[in-house]
Amino acid sequence: MPGAALYLDRASPVHRLAPEVKIVAVLLFTVAVVATPREAVPAFAAYAALLVVPAVAARVPAGWLARRAAIELPFVVLAAALPFLAGGERVLLLGLSLSVDGLYGAWNIVAKATLGVVASLLLAATTTPRDLIAGLDRLRCPQPVTMIATFMLRYLDVLAGEARRMRVARLARGDDPRFLWQLRGFATGIGALFLRAFERGERVYLAMLARGYDGRMPTVWRVGAAGAGQWVTAAVVPVPALVIAAAAVVLR
Repeated sequence: MPGAALYLDRASPVHRLAPEVKIVAVLLFTVAVVATPREAVPAFAAYAALLVVPAVAARVPAGWLARRAAIELPFVVLAAALPFLAGGERVLLLGLSLSVDGLYGAWNIVAKATLGVVASLLLAATTTPRDLIAGLDRLRCPQPVTMIATFMLRYLDVLAGEARRMRVARLARGDDPRFLWQLRGFATGIGALFLRAFERGERVYLAMLARGYDGRMPTVWRVGAAGAGQWVTAAVVPVPALVIAAAAVVLR
């Protein structure tokens, strides 16, 4: 299935939930995390505990989550510099003079980014890309957005294959740029790939018009609609998170 690299095929209650239910749950959970003051450290620990519930129910391995959460490492590196660069009140820690605001800022970035990434990974691990698009469509997401996502899902692997073939052709002709001053050939290849993608898009669009395309993509997959029970089940994580966030703001 194109674009399903993050999906884990399991028979779990989380997998069986309708996609729109999971999308709303992740969105509300993320809002709660972002709205929580950075000083409310226990609240973030509670959020992490809440994420354990769907992870265990969906049988998503902790190692799988940890490896893919490494995508946030650039933000962690940026956050690590804040205690040294920020101003204001300073504190001595392990012989180093660190900014209090910088420490809180670093904690804020790492905690919220990690929780957001893990929540997104759980959504991707339990929902196929096609079902995600169907869920967005049911949530009345703007049609151009879902249409673009549908085309991206369909042609991402096509363009990746095109790029691989161009690379093989370049290597067969003795061009293997490895250093900065040898990147001209690589940049030329990127330009050629863009032109091919543009021309392919034009041909696909004309073919769609010839087949009666009227601005709305037909539904080519069927996903069960969410019932009241599914919405209640999905509320197990976001509703407590919203309560915790509200309490953290009030007690700040």
